[in-house]
Amino acid sequence: MLGDILMINDLHKAAAQVILDYVIEDRDNKLEQDPNYKYIVAISGESGAGKSELSHSLALLLKAQNIRVKIIHADNYYKVPPLLRKEWRLNKGLKVIGPNEYDWKLLHKNIREFKEDMIARLPCIDIIPDQVDELITDFQKINVLIVDGLYAIKAKKLDLKVFIELTYHETKMMQLMRGKEEVDEHRVKILEREHMGVISLYPLADLLVNKNYDVIPAKKKPQAQ
Repeated sequence: MLGDILMINDLHKAAAQVILDYVIEDRDNKLEQDPNYKYIVAISGESGAGKSELSHSLALLLKAQNIRVKIIHADNYYKVPPLLRKEWRLNKGLKVIGPNEYDWKLLHKNIREFKEDMIARLPCIDIIPDQVDELITDFQKINVLIVDGLYAIKAKKLDLKVFIELTYHETKMMQLMRGKEEVDEHRVKILEREHMGVISLYPLADLLVNKNYDVIPAKKKPQAQ
């Protein structure tokens, strides 16, 4: 998002370093099978959990490894633009808040364009005027894509899914500091509905970032035979 404020600290950097090790090992294995393999990491978590900070920190570490990387923010893919979203939610009711608010068709189209080395047109929200702009990018020389957003790990064709376990109750100070939206009674209700939507994605995760920002493997339930 244009105009977003990042508050990167040592916890983000340390967690990114651990995630980097997973990415490098997994990516190297896939490159052995396909030398042109295009790798995708997704990072999900609630408002203020540090998704953008963690994504940026990981991207810088990948860049230091001479791996060309790009971040796209899944929260740019809401069907309803920012200036109309509050009224739309008020009219439709809180039940509409959740993963279905994303334009998954467009997000998956852009992911496919990354996989196929294409030039793509990406939505990009400028948070100062709350306006949806358009970014044209050439994926031909991009090796790794990082997708971050509330519901990012729900996307298709992902290689590594990272879930930040902090809830909106625990990130209240960060929300206030970043000041992207006024935290009033309606906003609190939205955060609670988003919490329900985000927490439903927990079982999809490969890695968890816990409340201390330690990175641990997610425990997967064994599949039925």
